[in-house]
Amino acid sequence: MKHDKTILITGASDGIGKQTALDLARAGARVLLHGRDESRTLAALQNIRQAVPSAHLSLYLADFSSLKEVCHLADQLRKDHQRLDVLVNNAGSFSREKRLSADGFELTYAVNHLAPFLLTLLLLDLLKAAAPARIVNVASNAHRNLTAVDMDNLQAEKAYSGYDAYALSKLAKILVSSALARRLRNHNVAVNSLHPGVIDTKLLRMSWNSPGDSIEEGAMTSVYLASSPEVEGVTGRFYSRMREKSPSELAQDEALQEQFWRISMDMLAPYLPEPIQGL
Repeated sequence: MKHDKTILITGASDGIGKQTALDLARAGARVLLHGRDESRTLAALQNIRQAVPSAHLSLYLADFSSLKEVCHLADQLRKDHQRLDVLVNNAGSFSREKRLSADGFELTYAVNHLAPFLLTLLLLDLLKAAAPARIVNVASNAHRNLTAVDMDNLQAEKAYSGYDAYALSKLAKILVSSALARRLRNHNVAVNSLHPGVIDTKLLRMSWNSPGDSIEEGAMTSVYLASSPEVEGVTGRFYSRMREKSPSELAQDEALQEQFWRISMDMLAPYLPEPIQGL
């Protein structure tokens, strides 16, 4: 990896995001760590700096349950940087009970899909300026649990299951990743999504209450897609364990990809400049 690469990692205060930040800092990247909690994100930054004294690190804060905070985050990033080589959309959430975001969306859908999608759209100019650039979306094989989508229950209007809400949010992330990859193909900005594995994170313990593989293993595919020359120019794909895999048949449905693109853009319209709305 070239040492002048600037990489933003969301949800970098712990778990897979923190390990991804550490691994990419070790590889020589300039790493921008995003977190929700200032003390935890600062502690993560300090831990990485202790492990990699030469690391170039910066800290950014935003609560992804508020799309206004996502907009403020993007504004700060555009103020501080003229280009962004890689965006790793890693931040994620799980909720057993139905909760709403600050903007009135179902919380898991908002944090796992709408917030990273909004951030990506608002940072497209920085990514295009760095082309060839990469967008890495951390999804999950949980999306395979869904064999159909109830379009009348996207926001848990009729019924709520924490597991189904999580699966839907990750499916939406993969669907829109594919739609975005098509739109950015001529701009030399690659968009890929991934399953990190069943990893021993706070989210796994809170949701499935089961053990998992190591954090180091969980970060491997994110690091690979963010930095490996093997995937330069590869776009619109899904990966697991650093290998290209086929996502579910539902995730490969191009009509559904475009439907979720339109729905997501409509939801985010109040937060998007008009030129981006026409993407």
